[in-house]
Amino acid sequence: MPLEQSEESGLRTLTDELLIDLIVQREEAALGVLYDRYASLVYAIALRVTGDRQTAEEVMQDVFQSIWQTAGGFQRQTGVVAAWIIGITRHRAIDVLRSKRERARHREVTGIDVRTLPPSAGGVEGDVEQRILYEAVRAALADLPSAQRQAIEMAYYGGLTQTEIAERLGEPLGTVKTRLRLGLIKLRDILRSRWE
Repeated sequence: MPLEQSEESGLRTLTDELLIDLIVQREEAALGVLYDRYASLVYAIALRVTGDRQTAEEVMQDVFQSIWQTAGGFQRQTGVVAAWIIGITRHRAIDVLRSKRERARHREVTGIDVRTLPPSAGGVEGDVEQRILYEAVRAALADLPSAQRQAIEMAYYGGLTQTEIAERLGEPLGTVKTRLRLGLIKLRDILRSRWE
């Protein structure tokens, strides 16, 4: 049963552990009090790790959502709530940072932002969908000029960066970048025409 307005003001005097107990019982007001206590600390840690204000705000929201969802997992006997929240914040910020770095590396290698790709279905449908997509990409790659196809295959299938491709081919970096860019544009256009 939700807390009455007068009882909400009394929450501010409760310990962090008691607030966690109330969050486990789905008392949103208790999460609000915990947020008021720790939001600035969570934000500061997230900003320190990520170096970006918007990302730090996203991490802060994720942390308190995680607290709401996993409060029952807090082990009172092994630690204090503040340390638990700091741990969640640190791990979430590092995960976000790694994810952004991986997307940046993928964009640098391929020129494609993975966030723009459509989500794939699961199960048998997903397997069939993946197979159709694989065949379409393979056929589209075959339509590219060999130099562009080679650069894209080295980036995609070989996992090489543009610099590594240039070194392996003995070509200037600018030439490799141009081949990749032009090849990906052609590949996109070929695939788009086949899917429409």
